Amino acid sequence: MDFNFSDDQQQLRDAVAKWVEKGYGFERRRAIETAGGFSREAWDELAELGLGGLYIPEDEGGLGMGPVEGMVVMEELGRGIVLEPLAQSFVAGAVLAGHADEDTRDSWLPRIAGGQALVVLAHQERKARYRLDVCEAVATQDGDGWRLSGTKSLVPAGDEADAFIVPAQFEGRIALFLVPRSEDGVAARGYGTQDGSRAAEVVFDQAAATLIAKDGLPVLEHAVDIGIAAVCAEGVGAMDRTLALTVEYMNTRKQFGVPIASFQALRHRVADMKMQLELARSMSYYATLKLNAPAAERRQAIARAKYQLGVSMRFVGQQSVQLHGGIGVTDEYAGSHYFRKLTQLEMVYGDTLHHLGEVSARMQDTAGVFA
Repeated sequence: MDFNFSDDQQQLRDAVAKWVEKGYGFERRRAIETAGGFSREAWDELAELGLGGLYIPEDEGGLGMGPVEGMVVMEELGRGIVLEPLAQSFVAGAVLAGHADEDTRDSWLPRIAGGQALVVLAHQERKARYRLDVCEAVATQDGDGWRLSGTKSLVPAGDEADAFIVPAQFEGRIALFLVPRSEDGVAARGYGTQDGSRAAEVVFDQAAATLIAKDGLPVLEHAVDIGIAAVCAEGVGAMDRTLALTVEYMNTRKQFGVPIASFQALRHRVADMKMQLELARSMSYYATLKLNAPAAERRQAIARAKYQLGVSMRFVGQQSVQLHGGIGVTDEYAGSHYFRKLTQLEMVYGDTLHHLGEVSARMQDTAGVFA
């Protein structure tokens, strides 16, 4: 299998890397975090690069690209631990382009691609424990329209979003809806998260909604898998930069008159960090390349990748803090922010134990088929 990137993909990587380096330095990121964890100005800059339209067809104003390009972008954003939730545009673009009616696509896709609209997935409920088939939100038909009621938790930038993609129960199954935040009956309470970004509790009280898909669970599963693949790539980028910061620190920090990088025991720990990074990178590639596979194969691959990324992110983050010592957890030092990002990414869309259970369950299902 060819793992080389095309010229277009490499140019995309270079453009994003340049923006991260020149336009989203650590001090700007800290200022955005202090101001609440989301910057419309930074979001507009991402849109100017065309990144919001990555998963949106060209005839709808997007770039018409796919999973590999999304992975390339998210790796570079991970290196800069960018707070703005660009991956949500990938998810929204894929869901609406693939399943919404023509009027909805024409109304929202060009705005998502151009950065004028931030549309995010609002699926997590407190009782669900990462399960996508657990949903208490309810939708009812209201003439030619729909009304939706329920509460969603940990919605990325939920109090800044322009609309939400929301699963809700209808006639005994989960359907998928689009709900603008401006509608009556929508209330969002925002708060900062551990990594410095922003999330919200969003309450829908008979809010007007647009149907995306009546058989919404398979669509939701695919949307979440796109999000997980993006998290995996973002984690690889963050670990890559964490390792670089650690090596840089070890080459400058001295004990007994020599750099601590010369100590063999510490060098072995850095080698273990590098090994975990490369394991994670290969599984991120694996997840990305399986995004368009049949559902069962895709879900198995995504669960395996998220499990390995969870193990790797925890190891790399903790080892970095230990090798730095006290400075590794100070707010003034970039390394602590990477540690917080890696810690949070492990929990997003299901923690490590959840995905280990998913892998085990799917292996048992497969064994049952061939028994």
